[in-house]
Order: sequence, then structure tokens, then C-alpha cells
Amino acid sequence: MKDKRILYVSSEVTPYLPETELSSTAFNVAKNAHSKGVQTRIFMPRFGVINERRHQLHEVIRLSGMNLIINDMDMPLIIKVASIPKERMQVYFIDNDEYFKRKAVYSDEDDKLFDDNDERMIFFAKGVVETVKKLNWAPDIIHVHGWMASLLPLYLREFYKEEPLFAESKIVTSLYNSSFDGELNGELANKIRFDKIEGAKVSTVETPNYINILKSAIENSDAIVKGSEVLPEEIESYINEKEAKILEFQSEETLTEAYLEFYKENVLELSE
Repeated sequence: MKDKRILYVSSEVTPYLPETELSSTAFNVAKNAHSKGVQTRIFMPRFGVINERRHQLHEVIRLSGMNLIINDMDMPLIIKVASIPKERMQVYFIDNDEYFKRKAVYSDEDDKLFDDNDERMIFFAKGVVETVKKLNWAPDIIHVHGWMASLLPLYLREFYKEEPLFAESKIVTSLYNSSFDGELNGELANKIRFDKIEGAKVSTVETPNYINILKSAIENSDAIVKGSEVLPEEIESYINEKEAKILEFQSEETLTEAYLEFYKENVLELSE
């Protein structure tokens, strides 16, 4: 695995957001890969609750400055970067004042999901890809964590399918039992269709609840990792229907080595 390139894209990463199964796993897997000589990049949204001064985030002017079209609107893309102390690992933050400045992550003070979470997901997916293109950094593996990042596999498979930088990239999605209640904005599927993505793959998120968003990620991934010991029954059944390679849930003691072995034996071999 030495000198392979892995792009980690996560809704949450410690130490920038509170420690959860998702944020800790995303960080630990990337850290271990990095320590073994794997070239890593980590991307996450720049939520407004992240303390920029404490974590020493700074804007990367050469990467910022482009606009992303989200449902016929021009939305400026701002890229910030920080280094995880002691690890010499860079974390890139996808930012936009309209979507990420608010001092909250997914929902308001009444625990109501933000109405624009659908657009935030699309912006995050496009922002990651456009930034990696500017870096001209072709990943061997793209590993997705968390529902806010779960449209990335669909966009890579459809919207960016002609992009040569990702022609050989394998997509891995980790699934977690960190669901939300209810649904996202009912226009999500139409906003994806605006990007000329059509057909059954969009129909999966016609009802944009947690289960269907994960299903979309699963159907557009080469391999699946069970990031939580218990997943929703519907997701377990859906995984079993698919032919994707699967890594079963790993305890904290075993996960780092198990993930690297899985990449090597089950994911990269798909290229051969």
C-alpha cells in the first residue's frame, strides 16, 4: 500500500468536530494509512462550529475562487486547509458562506434539519472533486464516510464519469448507524437531475431519507465497509443484494490494519 493514494471524504473528522464513531473512525483509518506510507488527503465540510483560530485553518487562494452551479445558482467555493498536529496530515475544508457559515452542523436549535442540507450535499460532492482536480491528484481509492458525503459516489459515477483523473479510482463507502429523522428537501432528486444525471440512480433518492441516501452511495461504490456494529435492517438487506466487496464491522483495536488489508486484497485488486 506504500505510495498508494487514498482520498478520505468524511462528514465529520476529529479533532475538528466532537468525537463520534464516525468522526473517530474516519480520522483513525486515515492516520494509520498515512503512517504506513500511504499518500492521504482528507476532505470535510467547513461547518461554522469549527474553531478556525484554534485549529489554524487558512484559506488556500490558489484553490478557491471558482463557482459551483447548484440548481442554477452560482455558489462560490472557498477552500481552507489545516494540518493535524503531530500527524503531518493535511485536511481540506469545503466552505461557502451560504451553506456552512451557520454555527451548527446538520440542524437548528430545535433539532430541525436544515432545509438546504440537500444543496449542501451536492456542493460538498462537487467541491471535493473540483478541488482534487485543481490539485491534479489522482486517488487510487476514494473512501466516503457519513451521509453528508454520500452523494459523492453518484457524482463520480455520473456527473464526472468522463473525468480522466478518476478513471482508475475505486470508491469505498463506510456505513454508520448515525441516521437522521424524517427527510431532506423533497427537491433533492430534481436538483441532481439539473446536473444531467437521469434514470434509476436518481430515483433512489426520490424520497430523500437516510436509508435511501445510503442506498445511493452503496449502488455507486465498489466496496462497502460496515462502520457500525448494527446497521438498519433495510441497509443490511440491500448490501446483501449487491455484489460489492464487504468489510464487516471492526473493533477499534483491529480496524486500522483490517482496513488496509481490505484495500489491498479486495479493493485495489478490482483494477487487475
